[in-house]
Amino acid sequence: MSLTGSIVVFVILWWLILFLILPRNISSQENEGYITEGTDPGAPSNPKIVKKLILTTAITTILFAIIYFLNYFDILNIRKILT
Repeated sequence: MSLTGSIVVFVILWWLILFLILPRNISSQENEGYITEGTDPGAPSNPKIVKKLILTTAITTILFAIIYFLNYFDILNIRKILT
């Protein structure tokens, strides 16, 4: 896998994992009982975005390492599968 291909796989995997993690452990302002003026009551009261970004990066790094080593040792080779 080339450097460019590795970066593309990592970024796509990172965004996919981020969108899977974002809706986890969300409590709305309405559920908390405090609605900020001018916002939607269903908006999250504390999205904990930094924690989710760190978790996303950790999970993506582990999954990317697995994919990279499977590709490096020719266990997972798309070119062989397609031909």
